[in-house]
Amino acid sequence: MRSSTTELSIAVVGAGIAGLSVAAFLARAGYPCTVYEQAVELTEVGAGIQVSPNGSVLLHRIGLAGHLADAALRPEAIEQRSWHGGLVARTAPGTTYGAPYYTLHRARLHAGLLGAAGPVLMRKRCTGIREHRDRVELRFADSSTAEADLVVGADGLHSSVRRALVADEPRDSGLTVHRGLIAVPAEPTVTVWYGPGAHVVRYPIPGGLVNVVAVLGADADPTFAAWPAPVRALVARLDPTTRAPLYDRPPLARWHTDRIVLVGDAAHPLLPLGAQGASQAIEDAAALAACLRRWGAGEVPRALRRYERVRMPRLAQLATMVRDNTANHHLPDGTAQRMRDAAWRRAAASPTRSWLHGYDAERVVLGPATATTATSPIPGRRQESQHRDGRRG
Repeated sequence: MRSSTTELSIAVVGAGIAGLSVAAFLARAGYPCTVYEQAVELTEVGAGIQVSPNGSVLLHRIGLAGHLADAALRPEAIEQRSWHGGLVARTAPGTTYGAPYYTLHRARLHAGLLGAAGPVLMRKRCTGIREHRDRVELRFADSSTAEADLVVGADGLHSSVRRALVADEPRDSGLTVHRGLIAVPAEPTVTVWYGPGAHVVRYPIPGGLVNVVAVLGADADPTFAAWPAPVRALVARLDPTTRAPLYDRPPLARWHTDRIVLVGDAAHPLLPLGAQGASQAIEDAAALAACLRRWGAGEVPRALRRYERVRMPRLAQLATMVRDNTANHHLPDGTAQRMRDAAWRRAAASPTRSWLHGYDAERVVLGPATATTATSPIPGRRQESQHRDGRRG
């Protein structure tokens, strides 16, 4: 276990959910860092977001339980429905795995993480990285440079840091997403309708809004004309200009060098077919900070190797789930669809997703006692009590 953290300078590239999570967990572990963001100001765009128990249990440890109690809703259940409207299965992960299931606006999660992460340097678009034996040099679009002992690439799907490891580009998944917030009466559930070539997700967030996400295959009708009226009405309210192709990347053989490491979408972009994008970025951040805490400033390469060994198999399992979902979510009516529905009913009757929602990324690295008690205060920030986390919605 380390005895000092003052010898290690860390640069985090990107101030989205992944980057701010990294900064917050590093601060908790005693490692201050500098966050560089290319935007002019932090106005996190987007609509709703889901944080499952494997993510929320970690957010509570960096003091965000109170913030989430105010900023998020806690849906009663997740309902899986056929495109005709009939209920296939109903689960309640928010009461099954020991931590809440949250739905909220992405900007509210971003704001909470920013408060825990500390200051961010704006207008710093990273244009190049050069790794030396004892340091990493970063170059920015404004002609400035910076140096760090460790660089964390948290700069998303189009990561510039990733290019220091591999020369690949995002690829078209063949899917299209259409999403947005609408003001309609909200039911206290996450509801997903599955049909031929497409599926539609609906869930409430605070402020009387509902987040709607429609994911379509190449041959699906974007108007959902054959779907029942409630689904058509939701999709019809979405701004047609928000429809966009979905991209992913091939899996990497490695996520790090001796002094550069990737997290979140920069390492492993996930298509939105499992509601795990945010939670996996949070897991990455917690695991990386835990590895640095365990091995210390003098053994950064060892800490990064451990981070990769812990996280890469986990994300391979998630990638398999997403591939299966890509096929299973869009089945036409028939034998395969009936077999899928039967499997979902069996899973709902005997929950089998502890591997996903019951996972604790810190405990995997540090062990249960250390993970839950190592709550070094973030400088200048009061730690929120988890007992403030009340049920909403």
